[in-house]
Parts: sequence; structure tokens; C-alpha cells
Amino acid sequence: MIVWALFLLAIAIFLALDLGVFNKTPHIISSKEAGKWTAIWVTLSFAFSGMVYWLYQSGYVNNPNHLRPGDAVVKYITGYLIELSLSVDNIFVIALIFAAFKIPQKYQHRVLFWGIIGAIFFRGLMIFFGVLLINKFHWITYVFGAFLIFTAAKMLFKGDDDNFDPKHSLPYRIVGKLMPIVHHTDGKKFFHIENGKRYATPLFVALIVIETMDVVFAVDSVPAILAITSDPFLVFSSNIFAILGLRSMYFFLANMIKKFIYVEYSLVAILAFVGVKMLIADWVEFHEWVSLTFIAVALGIGVLASLNKMADDDQTA
Repeated sequence: MIVWALFLLAIAIFLALDLGVFNKTPHIISSKEAGKWTAIWVTLSFAFSGMVYWLYQSGYVNNPNHLRPGDAVVKYITGYLIELSLSVDNIFVIALIFAAFKIPQKYQHRVLFWGIIGAIFFRGLMIFFGVLLINKFHWITYVFGAFLIFTAAKMLFKGDDDNFDPKHSLPYRIVGKLMPIVHHTDGKKFFHIENGKRYATPLFVALIVIETMDVVFAVDSVPAILAITSDPFLVFSSNIFAILGLRSMYFFLANMIKKFIYVEYSLVAILAFVGVKMLIADWVEFHEWVSLTFIAVALGIGVLASLNKMADDDQTA
């Protein structure tokens, strides 16, 4: 429990520094600044694998699956790459939400900051119950595996009509029933007070929709990482690092995310792979390196193919 407490304390300290020091004044985050923070978070995420090795070697963290330190590191990195790759869809949806509610660029970081607070809480709950279900009911792994394969197939065959409209979403309608909504921002405020009456600003509505969509995406991502390991600390830490890096990645990729057209196929391959892995786990055991290699290669091919397509389009333009 001490390790968990220290890990959560470290997250809380950084988030406090993030909003209170680094981004105390709302401003438009440039691609250069976002790229710097993306590099920092990716570096920290991989560097944390050294901490994972030390924790599992020294026995300072509970090790229910009796993992060797090296295996724990591979599972952590594999889980992190899964969560990072599945974050691509989150970035596209976040961009849609900000555009739909006309959130000024300089306030987008504030919305994402508070969105991450909620995401950490809800991911923690989903991981807790997911691990509990897998440990108590082994057959649930088959349900998760089948669901991931279904999700991969749905992603592969979805049409252009599957567009998400934030203003017609259930969270938007619920907020509208609970309190009136103003359609203009009031600085960085989530609520606008007028004549003693409280109104939800577009920032608050966008925050609620983003939180809800993160829970929806977690329904895919949490079972996916549980296919790699059911160790609570590895699942939670890899999730958290991917979530913390999502903000800077959004500002770095938001303007060109639509151009990474082949990454979607990488996600389909990754989800299908981990789904099959869960279904046949009782008969075929994959070494940790197999999963890590497949996920890294699938993601790399999607990114490189997309970059190559962008280069070809620039030459023909």
C-alpha cells in the first residue's frame, strides 16, 4: 500500500504543478511546446519501467501473479503501448468536442486537465472491478476476448455515417436537464452566474462529454490491457502514464490526426490480437515478448504508412 500511496502522491504533485505553475495562465499551447511535453511524458513512461523492475525485484509491491522483474517490465511496457495506441481515437473525439462547443484554444488545456482527474478515478474503478472479475470468474476472460474481437471488427467495417455529434449526445442532454446552458464562454469558468442563477458554460459541457467518452473508450482499453496482465499495479500505472501523456499528445497531433489514416488499422490488429490471446490463453501461452513485439510492430507500421501517405500527398499537391 505504501507504493500505491507514493505513486498516487507523485501524480497529485505533478498535476498540482501542471495547473498551478506550468499552466497557471491560460494560453494557446504551440506544437513545439506540446511536442516537448509529449517527449517528456513518453520518456518518463519508459523510464518508469526501471522502477517497475526494482519494485518487483525487491518485493516492495504486491505480486499476485508471481512475476519475475523482467516479465513485469515487459508487461508494463506492452500495456502502456496498448493504452497509448488506443488513445488515438480519444484525440480525434476530443477535437470534435472542442470544435462542436467552440472552446477557445487557450482554455482547452484546462478542460483536459480536469478531464484527466476524472479519468484517473473512473479508470481506477474499472481496473479494480475488471481484475476482481477475472480473478473470481475465469470465464470472464472469454467474454472480454470476444468483446475485443467484436470491437475490432466494428472498427474495421464502420462506415462514414458513424459520426459522433457531441451536441446530440446523452451527456449533453443530461446536463441540459440538470441546469441551463449558456452558449458563450465566461473566461476559464465552468459556470456562469447571472441574476443569481447558475448556468453551465461550454467548458463544463465539453468536460462532461469528454469524461463520458473516456469511460466509453475505457470499456475497450481496460479489457485489452487485462489480456496482457491482471496485476493491478501494472495495469493501473501503464493506464495512468498513457492518460497523463494524452493532453500533450492531443495538442501535438490534433491538427493532423486525420492524416494518420492507417493507424486505425493498427488498432484493429492490436484489439483482434489481444482478443484472440484471451480466448486461447488456456491452450496457447504467448511469451511476453511476442505480445510486445506484435503491438509495437503493428503501431509502427500504421504510423510509417500514414507518414509515407502524407509525404506522397504533399508531393502531388
